[in-house]
Amino acid sequence: MGKHVLLIEDEPNIVEAIRFILARDGWRVDTHADGRSAVNAVLDVAPDVVILDVMLPHKSGFDILKELREIEATATLPVLMLTARGQTKDRALAESYGVSHFMTKPFSNAEVLEIMQTLCPA
Repeated sequence: MGKHVLLIEDEPNIVEAIRFILARDGWRVDTHADGRSAVNAVLDVAPDVVILDVMLPHKSGFDILKELREIEATATLPVLMLTARGQTKDRALAESYGVSHFMTKPFSNAEVLEIMQTLCPA
């Protein structure tokens, strides 16, 4: 059935770009755009990997990551965090909450694929 990713991102152009890149590589891609219900979406979908934007409506990606790490079922789930602001403090905060990988926008297609294949090998 292929590897399964939940993309939590509210910018439609980024959603479509990532969906295209990953679907072409054989991933099943589900998307979600609201921070408030993101943790429930992860629990409902049970993906192999989560791609999580930092800036989301109603709740930040940092808060979502922190919540995911506090839930036994998602404590070790690979999470790739995306941000337009790649400041050191953002990276440090994400790492303190247990992010698997931190990537700044804009990114290359090859970079996304390489990181995803590392986070979820076939």
